[in-house]
Amino acid sequence: MKKPRLHDISQGLRPALPLWPGDHAFECSVTATVGEGSSVTLHRLSMSTQSGTHAECSRHVRGDAPALDELELDVFLGPCELLDVSAAGAVISASDVLDRLPAQLTRVLLRSFGKADWSRWPENFKAIDPALIDALAARGCRLIGTDTPSIDPETCKALRAHQAAHRAGMGILEGLVLDAIPEGRYELIALPLPIAGVEATPVRAVLRELT
Repeated sequence: MKKPRLHDISQGLRPALPLWPGDHAFECSVTATVGEGSSVTLHRLSMSTQSGTHAECSRHVRGDAPALDELELDVFLGPCELLDVSAAGAVISASDVLDRLPAQLTRVLLRSFGKADWSRWPENFKAIDPALIDALAARGCRLIGTDTPSIDPETCKALRAHQAAHRAGMGILEGLVLDAIPEGRYELIALPLPIAGVEATPVRAVLRELT
Protein backbone atom coordinates (compact mmCIF):
# COMPACT_ATOMS: atom_id res chain seq x y z
CA MET A 1 0.00 0.00 0.00
CA LYS A 2 1.29 3.46 -0.92
CA LYS A 3 2.23 5.56 2.12
CA PRO A 4 0.24 8.81 2.51
CA ARG A 5 2.26 11.85 1.43
CA LEU A 6 3.49 14.21 4.12
CA HIS A 7 3.72 18.00 3.65
CA ASP A 8 6.06 19.84 6.00
CA ILE A 9 4.36 23.20 6.66
CA SER A 10 6.94 24.56 9.11
CA GLN A 11 9.44 27.35 8.82
CA GLY A 12 13.05 26.39 9.45
CA LEU A 13 14.40 27.91 12.67
CA ARG A 14 17.55 29.88 11.88
CA PRO A 15 19.34 33.11 12.87
CA ALA A 16 17.90 34.93 9.82
CA LEU A 17 14.33 34.00 10.78
CA PRO A 18 12.01 37.02 10.39
CA LEU A 19 10.59 38.05 13.74
CA TRP A 20 7.87 40.26 15.11
CA PRO A 21 9.31 43.79 15.46
CA GLY A 22 11.01 44.01 18.84
CA ASP A 23 10.85 40.27 19.62
CA HIS A 24 13.84 38.12 20.55
CA ALA A 25 15.84 36.81 17.60
CA PHE A 26 16.57 33.10 17.18
CA GLU A 27 20.09 32.10 18.27
CA CYS A 28 21.82 28.74 18.12
CA SER A 29 25.34 28.36 19.47
CA VAL A 30 27.69 25.43 20.02
CA THR A 31 28.61 24.66 23.63
CA ALA A 32 30.63 21.47 23.07
CA THR A 33 31.88 19.50 20.08
CA VAL A 34 33.34 16.07 19.54
CA GLY A 35 35.81 17.64 17.10
CA GLU A 36 37.33 19.71 19.92
CA GLY A 37 37.75 16.82 22.33
CA SER A 38 34.37 16.64 24.04
CA SER A 39 32.63 13.28 24.32
CA VAL A 40 29.46 14.85 22.86
CA THR A 41 28.31 17.73 20.68
CA LEU A 42 25.86 20.15 22.31
CA HIS A 43 24.06 23.32 21.22
CA ARG A 44 22.30 26.06 23.15
CA LEU A 45 19.08 27.64 21.82
CA SER A 46 17.69 31.08 22.61
CA MET A 47 14.46 32.23 20.99
CA SER A 48 11.01 33.72 21.44
CA THR A 49 8.15 31.33 22.13
CA GLN A 50 6.60 32.87 18.99
CA SER A 51 9.51 31.95 16.72
CA GLY A 52 8.64 30.73 13.24
CA THR A 53 5.73 28.32 12.95
CA HIS A 54 4.18 28.18 16.40
CA ALA A 55 1.19 26.99 18.39
CA GLU A 56 -0.49 29.51 20.62
CA CYS A 57 -3.27 29.75 23.21
CA SER A 58 -5.30 32.40 25.03
CA ARG A 59 -2.54 32.96 27.61
CA HIS A 60 -1.00 35.18 24.92
CA VAL A 61 -3.68 37.84 25.49
CA ARG A 62 -5.29 36.84 28.82
CA GLY A 63 -3.32 36.35 32.02
CA ASP A 64 -6.15 34.28 33.52
CA ALA A 65 -6.30 31.82 30.60
CA PRO A 66 -4.88 28.28 30.66
CA ALA A 67 -1.29 27.89 29.50
CA LEU A 68 -0.49 26.03 26.29
CA ASP A 69 0.58 22.85 28.08
CA GLU A 70 -2.88 22.70 29.71
CA LEU A 71 -4.68 22.39 26.35
CA GLU A 72 -5.66 18.96 25.10
CA LEU A 73 -3.10 17.68 22.60
CA ASP A 74 -5.82 16.64 20.14
CA VAL A 75 -6.52 20.33 19.48
CA PHE A 76 -3.34 20.24 17.37
CA LEU A 77 -3.75 16.73 15.99
CA GLY A 78 -6.43 15.38 13.64
CA PRO A 79 -8.48 16.16 10.52
CA CYS A 80 -8.33 19.72 9.19
CA GLU A 81 -9.65 21.72 6.26
CA LEU A 82 -7.18 23.79 4.20
CA LEU A 83 -8.58 26.74 2.24
CA ASP A 84 -6.93 29.22 -0.12
CA VAL A 85 -8.07 32.74 0.79
CA SER A 86 -5.37 34.64 -1.10
CA ALA A 87 -8.08 36.48 -3.08
CA ALA A 88 -9.59 37.93 0.09
CA GLY A 89 -9.10 41.54 1.14
CA ALA A 90 -7.03 42.82 4.04
CA VAL A 91 -9.31 41.02 6.50
CA ILE A 92 -10.49 37.45 5.86
CA SER A 93 -14.22 37.43 6.54
CA ALA A 94 -16.95 34.85 6.94
CA SER A 95 -18.03 35.40 3.32
CA ASP A 96 -14.56 34.31 2.15
CA VAL A 97 -14.71 31.03 4.05
CA LEU A 98 -17.95 29.64 5.44
CA ASP A 99 -19.68 28.56 2.21
CA ARG A 100 -16.62 26.46 1.36
CA LEU A 101 -16.55 24.49 4.61
CA PRO A 102 -18.64 21.65 6.03
CA ALA A 103 -21.32 22.42 8.60
CA GLN A 104 -19.28 20.68 11.32
CA LEU A 105 -15.51 20.76 11.52
CA THR A 106 -12.67 20.73 14.01
CA ARG A 107 -9.67 22.53 12.49
CA VAL A 108 -9.24 25.13 9.72
CA LEU A 109 -6.03 26.32 8.04
CA LEU A 110 -6.08 29.43 5.84
CA ARG A 111 -3.55 30.07 3.06
CA SER A 112 -3.51 33.83 2.53
CA PHE A 113 -0.28 34.24 0.57
CA GLY A 114 -0.08 33.41 -3.11
CA LYS A 115 3.54 32.57 -2.31
CA ALA A 116 5.03 33.29 1.08
CA ASP A 117 8.52 34.75 1.38
CA TRP A 118 9.85 33.94 4.84
CA SER A 119 13.27 35.40 4.04
CA ARG A 120 11.87 38.76 5.21
CA TRP A 121 9.14 40.13 7.44
CA PRO A 122 5.78 39.91 5.58
CA GLU A 123 4.33 43.42 5.82
CA ASN A 124 0.60 44.07 5.30
CA PHE A 125 -0.37 40.45 5.86
CA LYS A 126 -4.06 39.47 5.97
CA ALA A 127 -5.81 39.30 9.33
CA ILE A 128 -8.86 37.27 10.36
CA ASP A 129 -12.21 38.87 11.16
CA PRO A 130 -13.22 38.08 14.78
CA ALA A 131 -16.74 37.34 13.47
CA LEU A 132 -15.25 34.54 11.38
CA ILE A 133 -13.66 33.06 14.51
CA ASP A 134 -17.07 33.16 16.23
CA ALA A 135 -18.77 31.52 13.24
CA LEU A 136 -16.17 28.74 13.04
CA ALA A 137 -16.51 28.11 16.77
CA ALA A 138 -20.27 27.70 16.27
CA ARG A 139 -19.46 24.86 13.83
CA GLY A 140 -17.32 23.11 16.41
CA CYS A 141 -13.93 24.43 15.30
CA ARG A 142 -11.22 24.02 17.94
CA LEU A 143 -8.22 25.37 16.01
CA ILE A 144 -7.55 28.14 13.50
CA GLY A 145 -4.28 28.24 11.57
CA THR A 146 -2.78 30.82 9.22
CA ASP A 147 0.34 31.34 7.13
CA THR A 148 0.75 34.86 8.54
CA PRO A 149 2.60 35.93 11.71
CA SER A 150 -0.69 36.73 13.47
CA ILE A 151 -4.45 36.31 13.14
CA ASP A 152 -4.74 40.02 14.00
CA PRO A 153 -3.35 42.99 12.02
CA GLU A 154 0.23 43.89 12.93
CA THR A 155 -0.79 47.33 14.22
CA CYS A 156 -3.88 46.19 16.17
CA LYS A 157 -3.42 46.49 19.95
CA ALA A 158 -6.93 45.27 20.83
CA LEU A 159 -6.18 41.82 19.33
CA ARG A 160 -9.87 41.19 18.66
CA ALA A 161 -9.32 37.95 16.72
CA HIS A 162 -7.19 36.58 19.55
CA GLN A 163 -9.88 37.59 22.04
CA ALA A 164 -12.50 35.80 19.92
CA ALA A 165 -10.33 32.67 19.92
CA HIS A 166 -10.06 32.99 23.70
CA ARG A 167 -13.84 33.15 24.10
CA ALA A 168 -14.15 30.03 21.96
CA GLY A 169 -11.35 28.13 23.73
CA MET A 170 -9.70 27.78 20.33
CA GLY A 171 -6.05 26.90 19.69
CA ILE A 172 -4.05 28.92 17.14
CA LEU A 173 -1.30 28.11 14.66
CA GLU A 174 0.60 31.00 13.08
CA GLY A 175 3.45 31.25 10.60
CA LEU A 176 2.53 28.12 8.63
CA VAL A 177 4.09 27.44 5.21
CA LEU A 178 1.19 26.42 2.95
CA ASP A 179 2.56 27.26 -0.51
CA ALA A 180 1.45 25.00 -3.35
CA ILE A 181 -0.50 22.58 -1.13
CA PRO A 182 -3.91 21.91 -2.70
CA GLU A 183 -7.04 22.85 -0.83
CA GLY A 184 -8.81 20.00 0.88
CA ARG A 185 -8.92 17.79 3.94
CA TYR A 186 -5.74 16.54 5.61
CA GLU A 187 -4.56 15.14 8.90
CA LEU A 188 -2.78 17.87 10.87
CA ILE A 189 0.10 17.07 13.21
CA ALA A 190 1.44 20.20 14.98
CA LEU A 191 2.15 19.37 18.61
CA PRO A 192 3.51 22.12 20.87
CA LEU A 193 6.50 21.51 23.12
CA PRO A 194 5.60 20.56 26.73
CA ILE A 195 6.88 23.77 28.34
CA ALA A 196 4.98 24.60 31.52
CA GLY A 197 3.19 27.93 31.82
CA VAL A 198 3.91 29.50 28.41
CA GLU A 199 1.52 30.98 25.82
CA ALA A 200 3.22 29.52 22.73
CA THR A 201 5.95 27.23 21.44
CA PRO A 202 7.45 26.52 18.03
CA VAL A 203 6.10 23.39 16.34
CA ARG A 204 7.08 21.03 13.53
CA ALA A 205 3.77 21.19 11.65
CA VAL A 206 2.91 18.50 9.11
CA LEU A 207 -0.07 17.73 6.89
CA ARG A 208 -0.64 14.10 5.98
CA GLU A 209 -2.77 13.33 2.94
CA LEU A 210 -5.80 11.16 3.67
CA THR A 211 -6.20 7.91 1.77
